[in-house]
Amino acid sequence: MKRSELTEFAVEEEGFKLKIRRGANGLPLVTSSQGSNAPFPAQGEAPAAPAPVAPAAPAAAANAEEAGVSYIKSPMVGTFYRSASPESKPYAEAGTKVAENSVVCIIEAMKIMNEIQAETKGVVVEALVENGQPVEYGQKLFKVKQG
Repeated sequence: MKRSELTEFAVEEEGFKLKIRRGANGLPLVTSSQGSNAPFPAQGEAPAAPAPVAPAAPAAAANAEEAGVSYIKSPMVGTFYRSASPESKPYAEAGTKVAENSVVCIIEAMKIMNEIQAETKGVVVEALVENGQPVEYGQKLFKVKQG
């Protein structure tokens, strides 16, 4: 991005959106939307292995149990951070109202800090991952009550 003096780049495909922009410190910030296949691999990174497919019946039963509840899931493999720095306030915690474009956490992958958006409206009920823990593609990060 530096070589071409590019400051922002966005790609949108059916069910997947990727936006890369240079942050204030010159490092890239990546925002991706879930809902499709694994995100594109970063330069020099091997493509992600496909996520295992879960049987449809248990997923339907889980959705029936928790009507009005959704989950914010990880769109990539990396390290989960609740805030921009150890001294900063967490982006989202129990009781935080979120909209589709609200940043809820950062996932570090290949030394790039990726801002993760809620992709849903509601109130955060619970953070399901501890700060600094590794996360998998599709892993539930936050429980959100629709509203």
